[in-house]
Amino acid sequence: MPSLVREKKDNIIYWRVAFLEKRAPVKAVFSGRSGGSSRPPYASLNLGLHVGDDPAAVMFNRRLVAESLNLPLQNWVIGEQVHANRVARVGYQHAGRGVFEPATAVNGVDALVTAEPQLVLVAFYADCVPLYLVDPRRRVIGLAHAGWKGSVLRIGSRVVNRMVKEFNCQPADLLAFIGPAVGSCCYQVDNRVGQAVKNNLPWAEKVLTSDGPHHFRLDLPHTNYLDLLAAGLQPEHIGLASICTCCHADSFFSYRAAAGVTGRQAAILSLE
Repeated sequence: MPSLVREKKDNIIYWRVAFLEKRAPVKAVFSGRSGGSSRPPYASLNLGLHVGDDPAAVMFNRRLVAESLNLPLQNWVIGEQVHANRVARVGYQHAGRGVFEPATAVNGVDALVTAEPQLVLVAFYADCVPLYLVDPRRRVIGLAHAGWKGSVLRIGSRVVNRMVKEFNCQPADLLAFIGPAVGSCCYQVDNRVGQAVKNNLPWAEKVLTSDGPHHFRLDLPHTNYLDLLAAGLQPEHIGLASICTCCHADSFFSYRAAAGVTGRQAAILSLE
């Protein structure tokens, strides 16, 4: 059974995270870029309200996804995504935050955790790393947005620690999935980023390779995999999409491939 299963419904294409859905009572989805109403350079299923697209087109796309997945838009919760490592526990009182206006998103966070069934955690990506976390025993979920800054600040570990603190989860019980993101094949970084990796991550030599003077190739998905291992997850409990969004910019929005002006796909996670 593949870890990601491509599906098409209502003319939109998305990927079900079978690695999680087969092991836990969750809906876990990663959207693609096809089948929506947005025009170039956001064509066509852009779900990000913060990128310069027509808000009416984005809301049409969000409603289309919500209806196709049977995950009501009013149950979605969205964090602000500031490229840091803060984690927020959310409940039914947060339903709708960030859905209709970016200003109402949960302030200052890049990760959300909850134990509330039917509450839908949503985050947006265009090369950054989607981290899904699930505790099938205690019925707790977490979703994180990990760019290079969040990865260096070990946002995955922060989510695990918050799940332990808030819900008494045990790291060895957790399941995780690392979704489609830019791969080291396409992710060249400068010396500033390289030094941040070296200064903060004990496994820097495993994820950072020289790519000419003052430049490196950074493997963000593997960076987060090693962070989750360090947080106590079992290797067999961590799935990886192993899909580079930049290499597959026909299927996914990619900030790198589009030179910075593009839409956003979503990671979506909900307890049933």
